[in-house]
Amino acid sequence: MKVSRRAQVPPFAVMEVLAAANARRAAGESVLNLCAGEPSTGASEAVRRRAVDLLTAGDLGYTESMGAPALRQAVADHYGSWYGVDVTPAQVAITTGSSGGFMLAFLAAFDVGDRVALARPGYPAYKNILRSLGCEVVELDCGPDTRYQPTVSQLREAYYDGGLDGLVVASPANPTGTMIDAPGLAELAGWCEEFDVRLVSDEIYHGITYDDAAETAPTAARYLPGGAVVVNSFSKYWAMTGWRLGWLVLPDDLVGPVDALAGNVALCPPALAQHAGVAAFSDEGYAAARANVEQYAVSRRLVLDRLDELGWDRVAPADGAFYVYADISRSGLDSVTWCARLLAETGVALTPGTDFDGVAGHDWVRLSFAAAPETVSEAVDRIVAWQGTLPGAS
Repeated sequence: MKVSRRAQVPPFAVMEVLAAANARRAAGESVLNLCAGEPSTGASEAVRRRAVDLLTAGDLGYTESMGAPALRQAVADHYGSWYGVDVTPAQVAITTGSSGGFMLAFLAAFDVGDRVALARPGYPAYKNILRSLGCEVVELDCGPDTRYQPTVSQLREAYYDGGLDGLVVASPANPTGTMIDAPGLAELAGWCEEFDVRLVSDEIYHGITYDDAAETAPTAARYLPGGAVVVNSFSKYWAMTGWRLGWLVLPDDLVGPVDALAGNVALCPPALAQHAGVAAFSDEGYAAARANVEQYAVSRRLVLDRLDELGWDRVAPADGAFYVYADISRSGLDSVTWCARLLAETGVALTPGTDFDGVAGHDWVRLSFAAAPETVSEAVDRIVAWQGTLPGAS
């Protein structure tokens, strides 16, 4: 039987690494998993208590397709308290994780054949979803000279090369952890407004920063709510990965289309996660999330302080999120081989950069320090010792 061309997207390599790591752990091996962007703490006590109450006596039937009103209100209030931005509940769509949010946003905003720009390296699901929907992905080669983020000059070149219909940005970004500062975001947003290019801002790692706070698209010049889309999730800052709960902040022209699509695609996001998720915005929920970030900061420092020992002299600035993206080409191994051997010979799981960069990713790996500091410390010990055994190690 025929398989559609749109289904021919590459698998997410991090999931393959995770499966291999889990198989080794199941076989009794000592495995340290630094491949997945998954907080080790899990949801806060506030969220879990609320979930228990709901399972015992709560109504877990369908919610509205755009999400439970109480959660949409909580998200809108979050923008006021965190960013000083006026977002109405009507602009908020609760989604099945950020992944469901991207699918709905891309379906609503882009037609088959539309050209959408994004940074390389970057989160692979952006381009894979867009291509499966028939869009043309325009990858912008973003290296250390642009701090791994797109620039207006790159957009201008891409625009005059064939036009652009959309731009996807992420700040903090996966896999690099780099951020776009307020002037840079305003410049990108202003250019998008001038050239009628839809801006999609992935803000899933907001709250997980180590010096400066991340800027949200609603603060960028005059752009939102006139035309940008914000994508966020409970998975990272609130450590609720498996709850599959995210949200969109939508411009007015996409509210109706997303509502219609959401009802047809999934009826509604998981009701238990939605009702329990309101507790993430409580004082206790915020406090637990801040404590997680303090732990990530400790783990981050454990890695950055040992870059010389690791021999990683080309590393993206880890401004936010919980990743270190590093060049391992001095090892003489490509990143897929490097990661496979590292897992097989030390039990440490990292992700090859080929997931994030189809051009230069063979030289790069991503380390996630979302694990507990003691796990990260032991993993770095193992990596340092193992790299000393490789040919050409000094």
